[in-house]
Amino acid sequence: MNTTQNNGGPAFPQASPEMVITGQSIEETQGMSLRDYFAGMALQGLLAHIIGVEGANGRTSKYAERAYCYADAMLAARKEQP
Repeated sequence: MNTTQNNGGPAFPQASPEMVITGQSIEETQGMSLRDYFAGMALQGLLAHIIGVEGANGRTSKYAERAYCYADAMLAARKEQP
């Protein structure tokens, strides 16, 4: 099962060709994907709330999975915008 994940493209795209590193593709020089950026922001909010309230209690992988669920939802919502 090979499914392509929508990563939203680069989070901080470089418009200038001279910013591309010789020998690397444009995608390799763009840094993190928008999906990773959204997930990081969602994770930051989740952890700030949950750890402050109850502590992580060894469930950190669940928070990371949930953060990517939020990131996927944000990417899907962007497609729905006119």
